[in-house]
Amino acid sequence: MITIWHNPRCSKSRQTLALIEDRGVTIRKYLEDAPSADEIRAARDMLGVKAIDMMRVKEAHFKELGLSKSDDDEALIAAMAENPVLIERPIVFSDGKAAIGRPPEAVLEIL
Repeated sequence: MITIWHNPRCSKSRQTLALIEDRGVTIRKYLEDAPSADEIRAARDMLGVKAIDMMRVKEAHFKELGLSKSDDDEALIAAMAENPVLIERPIVFSDGKAAIGRPPEAVLEIL
């Protein structure tokens, strides 16, 4: 099963979905159905990155919240759970693996 945390307003997210949609994808519009802190932790672990590496640090909200690249993972995960706009997009999940679709073709290696 393939799942994408998708934002239809994002061109990279739309491009990634177009690459994989013929494979049977569950689409989760994560801005409307925000992932919990536990789901974000699981995504981080599947990605094999630090929380900061799955965040949109140039998003105005990142600065407005007073967040920093040096904040610990738990603080950043809490911020993403409360403000899903901070989550980098799209993230694709398949068989216990995950990839960020930047560039969109990056997700093909987990499928």
